[in-house]
Amino acid sequence: MSTTLSPDGQAILLLTAPLMAGRMELSADLLTLGEYGCLAVFLHEVQRGPGDLLTVDADSLIRQCQEIVDGDRLRQLLGRGFLLSQAVDRWQARAIWVVTSADTSYPQRLKERLKDNAPAVLYGCGDATILETGGLAVVGSRNATPALQTYTEHIGQLAAHAQQTVVSGGARGIDQASMRGALEAGGTAVGMFADSLEQAALYREYRSPLMEGRLVLVSPYDPMAGFNVGNAMQRNKLIYALADAALVISSDYQKGGTWAGAVEQLTKLRLVPVFVRSCGDIGKGIQELQNMGALPWPNPSNPAELVRTLRLEQDPTTTTHNEEVVPTHAHQSMAEPPIAMQTKPAPTKRRARPAKPAGIIAEPTLFDSTPEAITPKKRAATAHKKTEGKTDGEEGEADHADD
Repeated sequence: MSTTLSPDGQAILLLTAPLMAGRMELSADLLTLGEYGCLAVFLHEVQRGPGDLLTVDADSLIRQCQEIVDGDRLRQLLGRGFLLSQAVDRWQARAIWVVTSADTSYPQRLKERLKDNAPAVLYGCGDATILETGGLAVVGSRNATPALQTYTEHIGQLAAHAQQTVVSGGARGIDQASMRGALEAGGTAVGMFADSLEQAALYREYRSPLMEGRLVLVSPYDPMAGFNVGNAMQRNKLIYALADAALVISSDYQKGGTWAGAVEQLTKLRLVPVFVRSCGDIGKGIQELQNMGALPWPNPSNPAELVRTLRLEQDPTTTTHNEEVVPTHAHQSMAEPPIAMQTKPAPTKRRARPAKPAGIIAEPTLFDSTPEAITPKKRAATAHKKTEGKTDGEEGEADHADD
């Protein structure tokens, strides 16, 4: 990812980004996503771009924009050039890149699926090309039981062996379990953070996969931004938009980010098929999501089956989440989650990466049965030490939303 900002990129950051370099409070009266969208449409209609607001003759253009955004407000925001340079220096020192909707490197999946709701700015650390690979979105509560976390790790391992990216929210609990399972098995992962991206980029467990090009951490919010409930809710759609299908491991009923994000997908956005866990005690939240049209997770037992599951919406003979589905209590008869993946990975168009062994699993599964051992494979460059997201010199981890 290039660290050079185009004039359009600079203008978008000045108009919409808080630029928190060395400070935690928000600065100036930033344009909302809707306000910037209206401004961008107007600029396009007059055959101009955001970068034209930074030229020497920008005053006349700003006057033309007066009916869209107050001219004095635009001038105040565009006058934050020194603050922008400080922020860019800070991001570059921490290997954080920034891309705006005006850049060709902006993820096409977000533009095509979210259109006007795509964030104007994305911050990230790691290989940005992973954002275009699709894969499986895995979401659930951060207050998950150890059994559910183990179950989720197995899902991440299977995705890795199928060479399918795991997309999640980076919060502790289900999110981190899915990413951990994928990364420790040599796969790729996307962490879509709602806050504290700068801190997350320093986690020891992420260091090796970031350097190896198997992980990208990304956020639509300033890298220094703290937790905000609204931000946590809004970023849910980005997780779904980057994936080919989604799996809800656990959810409270009518509350929490996981519930809100899944309901939004099932009733409004309908970007991808939404599956729900079909094994064990699924709880009222999962059952109600299934009643809304979510599909019971078919518990694929090998990489090829997982790939077919993720391509569900491309199969005209298969009922999708947009069609009426008769709810079933599938958890009473579904098989256990896969934990033995001895089959070779399914072919993929993405660049091949050597798979790391997930190790011999001796822990009980969600159903207290004895899992089979995963066949060891040749180990990639660096082994990953299992941590709880700690940075150097820290003993705790960032507390994220209940997703």
